[in-house]
Amino acid sequence: MKYLFALSLTFSVLLANAQNNFDDVFQKINNEVQQNSKAYQTLKYETETIGHRLTGSANGAKAEQYAYDLLKSYGCEVKFQPFEVESWARKTISVEIGADKNSLVKMKAVTLAHSPVKADVTGDIVDAGNGLEADYQANRDKFKGKVALIYLGVLPGSPVGTKSLHRSEKTAIATKYGAIGVIIINTVKDGVLLTGTASVTGKLISIPAVCIGLEDGMALKEKLKSQPQVAHIAMTNFSGLIKARNVIATFKGTELPKDKIVVGGHLDSWDLATGAIDNGIGSFAIMDMARTFARLNLKTQRTVEFVLFMGEEQGLLGSKAFIDQAKKDKTLSQVKFMLNYDMTNDPKGFTTSRAEMKDLFTTWGADIVKIDTGFKNLFNAGAGLHSDHQPFMLEGIPTGGGFGGKLPNNSGPYYHSDGDSFKLVDEQELKNTVRFSAMLTYALANTPKIPVEVQSEQALKAFLESQNLKEPLTIAGEWRWKE
Repeated sequence: MKYLFALSLTFSVLLANAQNNFDDVFQKINNEVQQNSKAYQTLKYETETIGHRLTGSANGAKAEQYAYDLLKSYGCEVKFQPFEVESWARKTISVEIGADKNSLVKMKAVTLAHSPVKADVTGDIVDAGNGLEADYQANRDKFKGKVALIYLGVLPGSPVGTKSLHRSEKTAIATKYGAIGVIIINTVKDGVLLTGTASVTGKLISIPAVCIGLEDGMALKEKLKSQPQVAHIAMTNFSGLIKARNVIATFKGTELPKDKIVVGGHLDSWDLATGAIDNGIGSFAIMDMARTFARLNLKTQRTVEFVLFMGEEQGLLGSKAFIDQAKKDKTLSQVKFMLNYDMTNDPKGFTTSRAEMKDLFTTWGADIVKIDTGFKNLFNAGAGLHSDHQPFMLEGIPTGGGFGGKLPNNSGPYYHSDGDSFKLVDEQELKNTVRFSAMLTYALANTPKIPVEVQSEQALKAFLESQNLKEPLTIAGEWRWKE
């Protein structure tokens, strides 16, 4: 009897391994993308004819329609998922700094998102270092009624092991200690200005937040060592309900149609440039994955949904709307895995929130290496925040995507800046994102059994704590567990 059981188990393992052999399909995907990919040319067209893709703007609506029409032209079953949210857009800004109110000089700056609709504050500047809790606790009253000067990352010379927080979390801490305004110093040379949200909730914050260039910021820090400095920050912004649309292309599963693999990334961008890197390379790769599935008429056991989210930049608005709608429809339990592509470029391996996926991911990766040795079959297990995987992860859904690639043409410094343009995109590296990610999607949608399930509340709590995410989630008001 034991022998028969062992024989049966061995046969099951062999069968599973055989069913996980996707070599032929991987090769077809590779050939199709290498020869016929449309990602590069469609992204070029979008950046040149539409421009930025700010959620709630006329450009944003044009980008949504373009994505819908493009997917439809590929033969995909596609739909809009409309949602209405409070959104934000910058209008006017003036930042003046000087030794006193009578010697103020204008400084180049950009407003950070979700700053108040109108603000006009004047106050002494106080250096908050890295802007972490530890920077305030030595003198808790020092920042009340003052403007906090905060370094975006971790300052050189900081204690070993110091970990930074997101700009929104640093702004929340400054607000907690009574600051009336925040000036954040970008970390990129040559005066590059960074935009993005300073809100952990995606809603208006109570104090104005701005970003200044590295050189201006470090010079200001030096001045503060010998002479007090005053800041005058005046701004106007828009905040109100806007309508936006996620775009969803669906490939229905043949055997497990109610089990879904969601492949998502945000279509929207900030308005300082055309968002070619953040997140054109991710969203247009996703559309080309869908094109590849349609062109090859690929069949999968599980349903695959390719989703282009809007509103990520203003607080993961589109992905949160997707989760909310799934809860209303009672279909959230159908989502078995979420792959997120946010500024993913030329991946050299795969990442996932669940370490138990290593055997499968590296097995498929080894098959990809047979096709292209440039793929290094790297594997990473871990979790972070601030992209569209987050709402899925907080529901216990396993997440993942590409790993190990570098952004093209030294484009990192132009993140969220006016330099994020199409000239930074590398065509072959974009093709690599499409082909390797399409292979992963196909395999995940066809593997006989996904070895991880949606986490229970207690398992999710323990996982998030193990990933050191309790503090940022608490700051954001998203830590739902009581001690």
